[in-house]
Amino acid sequence: MDNGTRLGHFGPKGTFKIQLKNKKKYLFEIIIDTLKKQNGKYNIIIPWYVMTSKENNNDTIKFLEENNYFGYPKEKVKIFIQGELPILNKEGKMLLDKNGLIIKASDGNGSIYTSMKNEGILKDMREKNIEWVYISSIDNILLKLVEPILLGLTIQQNNLIGSKTIIKNSPEEKVGVFCRKDGVPTVIEYTELSEEMSKQRDLNNELVFGEAHIMCNLFNIKAIEKIANEKLPYHIAVKKIPYYKNGKEVKIEEPNAYKYESFIFDGFSKFENITLLRGKREEDFAPIKNREGADSPKTAAELYNRINR
Repeated sequence: MDNGTRLGHFGPKGTFKIQLKNKKKYLFEIIIDTLKKQNGKYNIIIPWYVMTSKENNNDTIKFLEENNYFGYPKEKVKIFIQGELPILNKEGKMLLDKNGLIIKASDGNGSIYTSMKNEGILKDMREKNIEWVYISSIDNILLKLVEPILLGLTIQQNNLIGSKTIIKNSPEEKVGVFCRKDGVPTVIEYTELSEEMSKQRDLNNELVFGEAHIMCNLFNIKAIEKIANEKLPYHIAVKKIPYYKNGKEVKIEEPNAYKYESFIFDGFSKFENITLLRGKREEDFAPIKNREGADSPKTAAELYNRINR
């Protein structure tokens, strides 16, 4: 779970507080509210696994402890840390912090597979006889977390992975899109989709690359175990990274370094087919990514309040 820097919020993103119709709630709190509703509906207590980074792990644990896990049984919550990779400058050299240590950053949400393996999460799930795992991000406050139709459809189609989708609202919307590449399912991140491809339309005037990945993914545990033993590609992001040289801080004005990340959808290509279930934006997708404008607390709250009247 990333720090919410685009929101102007520093700290685990789950600790961001949003004004809803009746009261302010933390993103973690909204997730737990959803889990409680599903628990009541199915008469079960769903195990909740939270992936953190080394940077925000202690703050996440402290926050949940201080808030008594918002009433969720602590023994049903497991927190684990994702991996890291060094950040390199444009000459391919490592950067150092003020303590002379190599600067590292979390290696993307695609590291969840190996992190679940290395941190003992898959073992824990096996011991609990968990067969299906729903993996989502923290910033979509319309998450269902339990998707019986998606589960049933995925099983019916004899697939090990299913994903909820929505249609892009415009060629410019910043979401990854589903497609087939070299004959296997994958997602093209918006940063890697050319302008020409993003605007391409079919005979029905629909976007050819318009099926959006909204991080509502269902995995059979066998799929996670398989991907955890595979190598995923790295995507490069150019960032402004402060660093030290000869004990002195170097001032950074332009992007100067490469951050390497794997994405969760890179695991889809390890299978011939996955199940896609198209949802509705107004019912399934209210992300909080920006301080103002699109995908902001205001737009997310409006969608949330409309459904939760």
